[in-house]
Amino acid sequence: GCEGGEFCLSVSSKMNVGILAIECYFPKRYVPQTALEAADGCEGKYTIGLGQEALALFDDREDVGSLLLNALANLLEKYGIEPASVGRLEVGTETLIDKSKSIKTALLKHLFEGCTDVEGVTSTNACYGGTAALLNSVAWVESSSWDGRFAIVVCGDIAVYAPGPARPTGGGGAIAMLIGPDAPLCVSGLRATHAVEVYDFYKPRGDTEYATVDGKLSQAAYLSAVDHCYAGLKKKQQLTRGIDSFDYVCMHSPYNKLVQKGFARILYVDFADSPELEEFSGDAQRWRGVPAEATLNDRDTEKCFVGLSKQRFASKCSPSDSISRQIGNSYTAAVYMNLLSLVCNVSSGLEGKRIMMFSYGSGAVATAFTIMARTPTNGSFTLARIAETANVSERLAARTAVDVETLNSALGLREAIYGVAGFSPSGELH
Repeated sequence: GCEGGEFCLSVSSKMNVGILAIECYFPKRYVPQTALEAADGCEGKYTIGLGQEALALFDDREDVGSLLLNALANLLEKYGIEPASVGRLEVGTETLIDKSKSIKTALLKHLFEGCTDVEGVTSTNACYGGTAALLNSVAWVESSSWDGRFAIVVCGDIAVYAPGPARPTGGGGAIAMLIGPDAPLCVSGLRATHAVEVYDFYKPRGDTEYATVDGKLSQAAYLSAVDHCYAGLKKKQQLTRGIDSFDYVCMHSPYNKLVQKGFARILYVDFADSPELEEFSGDAQRWRGVPAEATLNDRDTEKCFVGLSKQRFASKCSPSDSISRQIGNSYTAAVYMNLLSLVCNVSSGLEGKRIMMFSYGSGAVATAFTIMARTPTNGSFTLARIAETANVSERLAARTAVDVETLNSALGLREAIYGVAGFSPSGELH
């Protein structure tokens, strides 16, 4: 058991394990994508071409430690969670301060009041670490090793790129999730994973926080992972209604336009399985019998299936994009920012709905799994409470817009101090 039994969850109630509560953190300053377009002389390229609206700004006063601490503090404080009631704290991030030591113990030091009997470390594989941490934590609560305490998953990253075409695809933020039984967001059922060796996005250098990226390969790897994971999930769960087996879909979101393309691949898989269906009777027949690999980078295929999936995308996927379009790519936190957006936009209306989650991390590992939204038997943790507590719309609206010069100056500060010990930050205090 656990000391101070008043916070212990019933060991006999290890059903419907999943996410009890979600909190987030993102910076209070941002750059509008329209300002980046004006500076680069490419109107519409980032707002329409990438589908993004704003980019979160990080200067030298933020690192992954401050990011994760803020998200975790928000969760603990807003939900009144005592540190002693937490038996597992697992982190997902690819923004490493140290190449060996887990940042988890730094979170314990500052927020856990001397509690040390806490399992978990850091899971790292590009943007997939948050999902690894979540699935590990759910498995812990479901296991014979569970001692009745909560688990917490904290995931987040700072995504910054060198000057050039990739910079507008950056961003950042963090998510903290409370894990336990009788959850309003139950992680359930069989899942499907796709793991392959591919150098689409990686960080081989120790002297910079900028990644090495092959944009075309990264897009193809993402879309291929969608194909494999959804096809695997469809087979394992025997989804006779295809994508309509799910009410909502939350996908990893480097930028919103890639999410649209990824969602279109889901419908493509349904087409490949059942090309005779009436909705595929038109232009889609051009790709009947064509190997999936041959269609990944084909613009005509993309255009066809993005068009066919447009209505479903608007109803099933768009309700989850509010935060990510405003803060950019938060790597490990991205798909869970989308889940939080969905909860905030639909609230208790989500109860009884089935959500497909697609998580992708370059390198590459991806998983598709199911979350069932439900009404808990205990009213302490509900979908409505998550939506009301997170208050995402007001928090996003309260941010301050800054110009591109401020962004470049902030990222210049980060470059200058990367890997330097004993410096004093010079960014503005807010």
